[in-house]
Amino acid sequence: MSRSDDVLKLHRLAHSGGSAALLDWLSARLGGWAGVVDAEHGRGPETAVRGAAELAARGVRSAVLHAPGSATLLFALDGGRVLAAVLEQPHHPDAAVLLADAAAPLALVLRAEEAVRREERAALAESRAREAVLRLLMDGRLSSAHQIAEALGPSLPEPMRLYVVECRTGRLSEVARLCAELTHGRAWIVRCPVYVRHLIVLVPAGPAASAGHDSLADALVAVAPDCTVGASGELRLREAPAAYTQAFHALAVARERDERHARFGPGPELVLAAQEAGAGWAETLLAPLYAYEPRRPQDPGGQELRATAHAWLNFASHATRLLRIHRNTLAARLRLVEGLLGLDLARLGDQAALSLALRLTPGTARGAGVAAAAAPGLDAVLRDQRVTAWARARLSVLSGPDAPSGARATVRAWLAHDAQLAPAAAALGVSVPGARKRLSRIEVLLERSLLQSPSARHDLWLAHRAEELAG
Repeated sequence: MSRSDDVLKLHRLAHSGGSAALLDWLSARLGGWAGVVDAEHGRGPETAVRGAAELAARGVRSAVLHAPGSATLLFALDGGRVLAAVLEQPHHPDAAVLLADAAAPLALVLRAEEAVRREERAALAESRAREAVLRLLMDGRLSSAHQIAEALGPSLPEPMRLYVVECRTGRLSEVARLCAELTHGRAWIVRCPVYVRHLIVLVPAGPAASAGHDSLADALVAVAPDCTVGASGELRLREAPAAYTQAFHALAVARERDERHARFGPGPELVLAAQEAGAGWAETLLAPLYAYEPRRPQDPGGQELRATAHAWLNFASHATRLLRIHRNTLAARLRLVEGLLGLDLARLGDQAALSLALRLTPGTARGAGVAAAAAPGLDAVLRDQRVTAWARARLSVLSGPDAPSGARATVRAWLAHDAQLAPAAAALGVSVPGARKRLSRIEVLLERSLLQSPSARHDLWLAHRAEELAG
């Protein structure tokens, strides 16, 4: 093989396989070890590392070190790195020429690979910063969220509409770019920290999203027909948690529609109906949580336990991704919450009570000192006329003309078995896939997600309980 053939091979390998392929070929061609040595960090064969240090100390570009039975050939690259080859004697007669020819393309490809790594690190840092903004929004810390968002750009929209876009994981970057283009760079886009196939997009609210028509969703599914889009109503930034829940419910409806997108169906809200009657009950229930002081500084306090409970109620086992904790840590925190509040979180009724209490209280409980006897119980809250009216409006669609046969019985059995499919299916006398299919049809009817969290199962349980109490 001629020198020109070797040079051509080196450039082709650098272009197609990178530094690793080039060094592997050099090792095979020369019959020895070939690699890049960093004198500062001392990685590689001892003679190569010593030679690299000698090159740096003397300020020369190449050298040969001889040892009994071997030779180490060294060529300086840049940044303190050295191309080195450790060869047995007698070595390939053209080894020095081949290594000299390899130094230039190798230096170029190493710089290119380092630039790619820096770009990946920068992209990861930006992704985590955007996720931090999302967390701050969900925690109600708007000032901090605005400060970070302004540094990253664009500004957070106010008022806004929140979209959850579902697509294949390999298309997330492409779909994010499409969202940016379709909104002229005004959208705040972040990958969902819980569901790997979801993008969360905050867009300035405007007249383009009118009833029955959504220009962004229309354009997005037209360009990316494998995507599904759920959109919230028009809300303020402080309502970001509600906006996310709305968009997630809309996504469950969109999956069953030919147009592949849906807007959250407005309806009566439990928190509004129960706020006056339930605020005192909620603060009394959660008082032990706010009063809790951990024994060790590194253990979670009351606010962190609240955030853990809220994440688990919304995302079940996926809460570990949101909170970035181990599943055993999640389980231990939930046991502590159960002990503090006297609840059994394996029961759907206790989950529903805690979910409502968390939504009815702000970040800190004002009435933590209220005596338990002075506040009503949950049943008293659910007997309030406004809550009863909400429950009847929420459940009426299950018996309406558009409801599938047995919708009310299916939901009742599912709730009675703590929203577990297998025992509910057995009680209904159908297969598990059959029960799942029934609930999927009911999701479209209710315009709420049931089978995937955040689920409307807690509100449905409370609605059925309120209806029973009004019996």
